[in-house]
Amino acid sequence: MMKQSRQEEKSVRKPGWLGRPLPSDPAFSRIRSLLDDGRLHTVCQEARCPNCGECFSRGTAAFLILGGSCTRRCRFCAVTQGTPERPDSDEPRRVAEAAARMSLDYIVVTSVTRDDLADGGAGFFAETIRLLRARRSSARIEVLIPDFQGDEAALRTVLTTLPDVLNHNLETVARLYPEVRPQAIYDRSLELLRRAGSRAPGMAVKSGLMLGLGERPDEVESALRDLLGAGCQLLTLGQYLQPKRDCLPVARFVPPGEFDGWRETALGMGFAQVAAGPLVRSSYHARELYCNGSRTIR
Repeated sequence: MMKQSRQEEKSVRKPGWLGRPLPSDPAFSRIRSLLDDGRLHTVCQEARCPNCGECFSRGTAAFLILGGSCTRRCRFCAVTQGTPERPDSDEPRRVAEAAARMSLDYIVVTSVTRDDLADGGAGFFAETIRLLRARRSSARIEVLIPDFQGDEAALRTVLTTLPDVLNHNLETVARLYPEVRPQAIYDRSLELLRRAGSRAPGMAVKSGLMLGLGERPDEVESALRDLLGAGCQLLTLGQYLQPKRDCLPVARFVPPGEFDGWRETALGMGFAQVAAGPLVRSSYHARELYCNGSRTIR
């Protein structure tokens, strides 16, 4: 059933609501130059985010640490997959320096998945957070972490540095994990979120789903209930877009009105704040999502 719908989708043009203007203002070029000078990666560029132009033009970016190559082969992702280089011990300092030069008051840090490292890169997250606190003491810090293969000690390493938001994306519904995230485990991701919330009271727990991969409405509702049960408070819902030819094709383009409906459903279920729309991504307007949701986060 899914294969048939995807084959049909190949002949359907991308709907107009997914169009984005090409960036041209000086702020965009300034941020690109700053990142290039610092030899830094961003998920905005590596994942081919459709909002990259807007975010750079607003003077924001989501830092991608631990290099630009991922050890996993998720079939939705544009990040380079392969054998990563040895982590650069100076990278946390350069991230903190860039955040200071950008005068960021809300900082998002994520990483490629590094299953080749004993702690999955948790120590690099912790060091990056510590240096960010030293340079931007009043800034809020959100980390979007991998699952660390379920290693509780690695998660504790990150939590001891007290990020304001711990984000780990569920990405899709349980049935699609073998196809979409073959090296990940649905229940393992939920358990990470559950542990994060229980070990760091007051910290916001966040997650997200992509729609348009062939999921059914009842499966989305089930995933939302699972996230709530795991203590997730902030939620993002966005349209999956095929970033490269060898990634999974889009099964369906979800209309904006349907995203509005999912937002209302999720808020009604008990999420503190929800961002839902075709172009919503994990770090897109992350500051606004956190600030709006923090009033009701316990």
